[in-house]
Amino acid sequence: MRTIRFTLIAAALAGAVSAAGAQAAPASATAAAPTSGYRAEFLSEMKYFEGRFMQLAEAIPADKYTWRPAAGVRSVAEVLLHVAAANQGLPRMAGVQPPSGFSGQGYEASTTDKAKIIAELKKSFAHVQAAASSMKDADADKAMKVFGMDMTGRSFSFFMARHLGEHLGQLIAYARVNGVVPPWSD
Repeated sequence: MRTIRFTLIAAALAGAVSAAGAQAAPASATAAAPTSGYRAEFLSEMKYFEGRFMQLAEAIPADKYTWRPAAGVRSVAEVLLHVAAANQGLPRMAGVQPPSGFSGQGYEASTTDKAKIIAELKKSFAHVQAAASSMKDADADKAMKVFGMDMTGRSFSFFMARHLGEHLGQLIAYARVNGVVPPWSD
């Protein structure tokens, strides 16, 4: 159920692409968060994912941020930065520009500093939340292209939900292998 609600924000993001190709307001816009409808449900789900990622990022010791299960697999730091990069970059497919100064090039390997990564993660969730707040519920059924595939805003929202869920599970496994119990499961 949480995954379904999470996907709704992405629908809002994806729906930003109008038939005329107009772009949504930048994420820095101060649109009021919706209090009902699928965007409100999605924003609630985003808060859930943000809470889980932030709790794990805080709980994992700084010296474990470079830990990876095998060569060629993302480290703890790289997983967190990958999530932050997606939160800032994927909304572009829906016409929402990333935050000023953001570049995905080399972002995942840009730092292993725990405090910097946590700040980037927090900023990335704020970007998605601001973007969703600037959308219209009615835009969810509009067509868009995602990685060359035809989708609607709703199907894009499922894509975003799968992505966050996958990496939350990955990070939970990383934490447990390193002796860290997810704080919410204590």
